[in-house]
Amino acid sequence: MRIFVPLLICALPFAAFAVGSDDTEPPTPTQTTTACANGQIFDAEAQKCKNPQDASLGDDMRFRAVRELAYAGRYPEALATLAAMEEGETDRVLTYLGFVTRKSGDMAGGMAFYARALEVNPDNILTRSYLGQALVEQGDIAAAARQLDEIRARGGAGTWAEAALAHAVGTGQTLNY
Repeated sequence: MRIFVPLLICALPFAAFAVGSDDTEPPTPTQTTTACANGQIFDAEAQKCKNPQDASLGDDMRFRAVRELAYAGRYPEALATLAAMEEGETDRVLTYLGFVTRKSGDMAGGMAFYARALEVNPDNILTRSYLGQALVEQGDIAAAARQLDEIRARGGAGTWAEAALAHAVGTGQTLNY
């Protein structure tokens, strides 16, 4: 195990993804962040910017936009997009809300969303990874390490969630995506 964690840390720059995405790279800017104004989302099919509430977008497109907006540091717009989600308070939505709220500077609010996400799905290893990273930011490495243990116990060994939290626990540095 001692060899595994350093290998994960070395591999981390090549295996990072943001908030619930299966993508292993930071989001590539699209027209959502380069051309659309006021938190609008670019609809590639329609070739125009649309308000996040537009029913034609769908939640998967909204999640991609949240990821891109959050990576760009446009947290209020990411939160407005999350508010337009149609799937309700799923653990996926609550995890996104936790991440964006935390990165917006409201640590307590972010932690509350993570707790709610884990109430909905205690096996959500991404939530546990972001919760653990928040604990590292607060200086509670022991509690973060417990989340790392939970990730592994819940089948998350070898995932980005484990690698990101192992990196944070080992270095004290968290990811912004």
